[in-house]
Amino acid sequence: MNFTFDTKHTVPLSPYVFGYNLEHTRSAVGGSGGLSAQMLRNRKFAGKPAKNSGVAAEWTGVGDRAFFQTGGRACYTRHIGCERMRRGNELQSQSVQNVHGGLCGIAQGGLCLKAGGTYEMRSVTLCSVPVTLAAELTDRDGGVVYARRELSLVPGGWQTSEFTLTSSASDGEASVRFVFSERAEVIFGALSMLPAGHFHGMRADVVKLFKELGPAVIRWPGGNFAGEYRWKDGLLPSDMRGPLQAATEIETQPHSHGYDYHEISTDDFVALCREVGAEPFLTINLVWNSPQDSADWVEYVNGSPDTEYGKKRAENGSPEPYRVRFWSLGNEMGYGHMEGPMRPEDYAALAEEHIAAMRAVDPEIELFSSGPYPNDDWAENSASKLADTVRYVSLHHYAGAAMDYTSPEKIAETYRAIVSASAGARNHARNMRACLDRQEKGKTLLISFDEWNFWYAWYRPSCVGEGIFTAKTLHMLLEESAPLAMPFCCYFQPIGEGAILIEPDSARLSANGQVFSLLKDHRGGALCPLAPCGADRADDGDVRADDGEVLATVKDGVLTVTLVNDAYDEPREFRLGGCAGEVTDAVLLSSDEVTPHSYFTASPLEVTSTSDGSGLCAVLPPHSVGKITVRMAE
Repeated sequence: MNFTFDTKHTVPLSPYVFGYNLEHTRSAVGGSGGLSAQMLRNRKFAGKPAKNSGVAAEWTGVGDRAFFQTGGRACYTRHIGCERMRRGNELQSQSVQNVHGGLCGIAQGGLCLKAGGTYEMRSVTLCSVPVTLAAELTDRDGGVVYARRELSLVPGGWQTSEFTLTSSASDGEASVRFVFSERAEVIFGALSMLPAGHFHGMRADVVKLFKELGPAVIRWPGGNFAGEYRWKDGLLPSDMRGPLQAATEIETQPHSHGYDYHEISTDDFVALCREVGAEPFLTINLVWNSPQDSADWVEYVNGSPDTEYGKKRAENGSPEPYRVRFWSLGNEMGYGHMEGPMRPEDYAALAEEHIAAMRAVDPEIELFSSGPYPNDDWAENSASKLADTVRYVSLHHYAGAAMDYTSPEKIAETYRAIVSASAGARNHARNMRACLDRQEKGKTLLISFDEWNFWYAWYRPSCVGEGIFTAKTLHMLLEESAPLAMPFCCYFQPIGEGAILIEPDSARLSANGQVFSLLKDHRGGALCPLAPCGADRADDGDVRADDGEVLATVKDGVLTVTLVNDAYDEPREFRLGGCAGEVTDAVLLSSDEVTPHSYFTASPLEVTSTSDGSGLCAVLPPHSVGKITVRMAE
């Protein structure tokens, strides 16, 4: 196949095509499998206890005749604001009463310890009489102790104890125990266990891989979770922040019994963005936060230290404003699964209240509206109505295909269905552009394609086929960003649900993540158009950009070309014109497998020159992605 790039008439690309969602869904952000480094599950004892036991979910009781109960008789966690938002069993504690003497307490198993690993521990407790509380790291049954620390608890108010434990052994099925022997009641308000070396309570290895993806913007805390989030709770110490229950818990936190434990605050999120080189993109809780709450959030991140909330930010360690520019006015309104307005007129009216309050604090912020797009009714009665103050309109799309890997024939059929599904995202974006264009009244509304992925990537293992889908879709988004006035595109979502796979003791890039890492060199470049053709595949073999197989950008005199061979069982030769210069790098991502749990292997890509020296040739094996970097001739 022949491709000729025009390096003289390039098109500037928005860097925000390389965007990501960091949403508190499932295990993506929460501990025990997500971004958070927190090792303890249900560490604030939310939800109902197990049948007849009185012990909070994820915990077990120690002591056959001890009395356990959860509830709010004495509660350490709390909420700030969002008084209208009602959820159940968020604010609880765990009581342990030693009725008959002997050893009693609570324990949690399934922890992964490393020999010599140091763990930062905290306990928040309330007791009736002086108690010696032992914190232990043990084997699964509690018979072998790897580390132990005794804490002296005294009656009175809530007592926070901070200490470290260093494990003497590696154990992938270890337990932590908090036990005492006095005839007393100990109430646990919160417990914490973090590995030393974490980044603001986040896993350092996951943060490093996130940076490897090259994010330019990160949308947080949702997505769907924006409707559960109480941003002001983040002003509290992490142990004190009340758990957040999901209204649609199967969708948002099924791996944590329907609760999120608010491990990451606004300050932590901004620190993450700075660490990985991304701009923050915040989504307000449009329904349950008042307009004043939203305005206070803008003031917290962007206000000077002499404002009420800017002062709070400064007291939390950041005197300089964060200057957060991008704000989404809720998420997926009108679909039916989010609380709040179902009609575009009602959504626009509510959004206008928040817009006025937020813009009064910072007139420079950029706002993004939501709705079930493409939808002419919402375009006319929401997007168009808000156009004077809201330039961006949110668009979401998830591709899908039936997956059957039970025979060689079914594997091939499934693979072809997955990689061809990338065309759906292009059609969806074009339909959105047409929908908005029909309603414009002298203003160009911009598309924020701020959620895209392959459906159910968060509930099953990924594969090389989805990596090819990701490469083709990202090519498409880069090609269509300028023509469709679509500067923002955010992948849903990198951590634990598509690009970065996380285990208790390790993390790695999936095939999707490997593709993002390879293609991130396009960020900040200018698109080199392909020479036009009259058909998808002309008689001479030339191919148009719509095929999603090639993409070239130029930046600082360096041409980056990426190639995708989506064929299931055939190699493809790519003949590239307009690439004169010195090849400085050539990488191939290839794999012999496309079934679940498959990954790419990186190797050098062989590149040769055409006979006249004006172009390059490369042959890609089936289901592979290549990248060629050329220092262009003067």
